[in-house]
Order: sequence, then C-alpha cells, then structure tokens
Amino acid sequence: MIVGVLRIDLAIREARSLKDKRHAIKGLKQRLRDRFNVSVAEVDHHDVHQRCTLGLAMVANESRAMHSQFDKMVDLVRGAPRVSLLDYEREFY
Repeated sequence: MIVGVLRIDLAIREARSLKDKRHAIKGLKQRLRDRFNVSVAEVDHHDVHQRCTLGLAMVANESRAMHSQFDKMVDLVRGAPRVSLLDYEREFY
C-alpha cells in the first residue's frame, strides 16, 4: 500500500475577499474529489485571500498509477478558471 500526498500552491488573483477565495476554491475542490476520489483540504494560507495551498491524499497499490493520477490532477488545476498554479510537490509513503 502506498499513500501519496500532493501539495498544490495556487494564486487567486481576482479574489478581493476571503469569500471570493472560498467561491473559487470550493468548485475546484469538489471537481478533484468527484473525478479522482481523493481527499482534499486547504492546508495553508487560510487568512490570505489571494493565495491557497491545497493538500490532496490518496492510497493506491502501485506508485506508477498514483503518479499518473497526480499528473491528471495537476492538469485539471492548470485548466481551472479563476486560479493559477504556482507550484506543486508530491510525497509518497
């Protein structure tokens, strides 16, 4: 069993308030959950309205399958409206 963690740093440049930020992130988090069956949570920059760090976690039998899924998740985030991908990092346990 392999546990994978993907940390995604985002910019939400159009957000003028925490409410704008929540609105932009809520849909993205739900799409990631629905499409990839992963756990998603905001893990950093809680009080900053133009930044967000999401943590995603999943469990798989092989690391190759997990790498493929993480690639697809990053691609989904890159194409998401209202957010810009700044950086991402993967960890496996």
